[in-house]
Amino acid sequence: MSGHSKWANIKRRKGAQDVKRGKAFTKAAKEVMLAAKHGGDPNFNPRLRTAIAAAKAVNLPKDKIDTAIKKGTGELQSETFDEVMYEGYGPSGVAILVEAATDNKNRTVADVRHIFSRRGGNMGESGSVAWMFDRKGMFVFSKEKYDEDTLLEIGLEAGAEDVAEEDDSLVVTCAFEDFGALQQAFDDAEMIYESAETTMIAQNNIDLDLESARKLLDMMEALEDHEDVQNVYANFDMSDEVMAEL
Repeated sequence: MSGHSKWANIKRRKGAQDVKRGKAFTKAAKEVMLAAKHGGDPNFNPRLRTAIAAAKAVNLPKDKIDTAIKKGTGELQSETFDEVMYEGYGPSGVAILVEAATDNKNRTVADVRHIFSRRGGNMGESGSVAWMFDRKGMFVFSKEKYDEDTLLEIGLEAGAEDVAEEDDSLVVTCAFEDFGALQQAFDDAEMIYESAETTMIAQNNIDLDLESARKLLDMMEALEDHEDVQNVYANFDMSDEVMAEL
């Protein structure tokens, strides 16, 4: 999970800039719309409930959230987006997964391939690196508010698999199919999580030195900045000393 948490910390550093540029708004609204395709009631659609919470976290206005839901359910007309996954390798052989939502697959795949090739990586075939990752549900709690025993007591019956310490947080993971039940269990217990998401967690990570880390993060940030890209995952780790130098 290290690569995921390190990348999450780096993204949080630049999150304020993303909000200023409106990119966080765009991605959040698009995820709400995509989630709403599977049902417009968040009480019965865990993905939508999570998307709404993420949208609120970046201060997306309520009327924009409501509009995105209506677009997703078909109540309002909107462009049609396809969800696609791109796979490849970055600097130092790091495996990378890119989740995108696009209204023009040809444009997006060309752009993503260009980002890979310009930054020392290469696109792969479908399935070339996805086998290195597991789709999981993940909840992040503050260690100041909760302890491991409490999280396990509430979570185990609903499908929690593990609780791990990550800096000042406790991270609860579960199987993808148990995400909704576990989210409901935490909500019913009125436990406040800092984030809840389904994600791709690498089975093994590659340790990076400072130079390799800079090259990889340059690629990942370029991918994240693309308007069609929703999420980027990679199987890397780096020491706290390297993190401090970035």
